[in-house]
Amino acid sequence: MNLELYKHAVITTDLPELGLKRGDLVTVVEELRNADGEPGYAVEVFNALGETLDVHMLPATALEPASEDEILCVRRVVSAA
Repeated sequence: MNLELYKHAVITTDLPELGLKRGDLVTVVEELRNADGEPGYAVEVFNALGETLDVHMLPATALEPASEDEILCVRRVVSAA
């Protein structure tokens, strides 16, 4: 699956080591490949006010495009363990 740069994507699995949860909304900022050639993306994580919290590199399998039939919600930021 190819995600568009600078578009929203949704995390598909909990990533507690990064403080991210399934359903979190991120913005795709770069397409990447790991040493094995596996596709991935650099994503920017924002808070509810639109301020950047972090940038992470994730495998493509951890993301899906956001769709128009989804609603945004908020949750408190939990620091990665």
